[in-house]
Amino acid sequence: MSALPLPIARIGIIGGGQLGRMMAKAAKRLGCTCVILDPTPGSPAGQVAGHQIIGHYHDPATLRELAESCDVTTFDIEDIDTETLIQLEREGHQIHPSPQVLALIQDKLTQKQALADAGIPTAPFIPMPEPCPAAFADFGYPLVQKARRGGYDGRGVVILKSAADYPQHLPVPSLLERFIPASKELAVVVARGRDGDCRCYPVVEMCFRSGANILDLLLAPADIPAATEQAAEALAIRTLDILGGVGIFGVEMFLTEAGELLVNEVAPRTHNSGHHTIEANVTDQFEQHLRAVVGLPLGSTAQLSPAAMINLLGAPGHHGRPVIAGMAEALAIPGVCLHLYGKAATSPYRKMGHVTVLDPDIQTARQKAEQVRELIFISGEDHP
Repeated sequence: MSALPLPIARIGIIGGGQLGRMMAKAAKRLGCTCVILDPTPGSPAGQVAGHQIIGHYHDPATLRELAESCDVTTFDIEDIDTETLIQLEREGHQIHPSPQVLALIQDKLTQKQALADAGIPTAPFIPMPEPCPAAFADFGYPLVQKARRGGYDGRGVVILKSAADYPQHLPVPSLLERFIPASKELAVVVARGRDGDCRCYPVVEMCFRSGANILDLLLAPADIPAATEQAAEALAIRTLDILGGVGIFGVEMFLTEAGELLVNEVAPRTHNSGHHTIEANVTDQFEQHLRAVVGLPLGSTAQLSPAAMINLLGAPGHHGRPVIAGMAEALAIPGVCLHLYGKAATSPYRKMGHVTVLDPDIQTARQKAEQVRELIFISGEDHP
């Protein structure tokens, strides 16, 4: 029987957003303490952790301060100075997932090339170092353009249906992908421990808000045949084996109309498609990630109840201190679990929270989630 002194570990988290906030809550349950690195004082994660270093993710000095003050360092975002992290890892600091994996994934072109080179099925693509109308036309419409770096929450991705849409293109180094008319968009959250143990959460279906590329509604489990679920989990594990790394990874996939699975993107961190696991699964994704990076055994990923999840987004045209309407009415619905992120200001389509709805029937859970989406409205005190 092993005995561990408390705190079990001091965990550094680069990024103070909602993912770090939910990680810090899980850390407290596991007997760990957290230090957050974020440029915004009183960040969502810093509020929970109680200890925050004010600094930028590209500042070598503050990254070093964080790593040197903690037993293990992890992150809730991808836009980080990986050169400094790689140097810190060489010096013996524990950083998970590996900075080399992060460096590969944070450039969408190198991520895509690594997957394609390893035979992972993915949409056909080409590099687009300097966008021009002729190159787009040669590749053929409809297409998806993705910025190589810095995109998240729908930013850095545009769908162009014809040459008439070219003025909406991104004027940055990017890649072009064939537009895939998917029958469903799926995600597999998969964890790998330091000992190589790999565990998948049940496959979920993602529905996106039209025009904003932001996850709008998630259904867990996905309504897919058992064979497709097994194939998706196997593909997620194979993808992780190729990329390497310890912790939680979100593997987004397209299910084509012909029943083929294609990997879209990989996130080397806790993922929006796993938020429902806080209430719906034996071990939630945030605790699982911490178990992995600290070196504890991975927990069960079994799902206890069907669940639907919606993101709560800032209303279009509204800025400033958040004002939430409809909260009491939403909480009166049985099975509703509300998570607000503690962000000081709202802006259009900013993720301000999420709601998970549990119900023995997945369609009832979906209907309740859609009802909550109509009820809750997050405006801004300083509007407009």
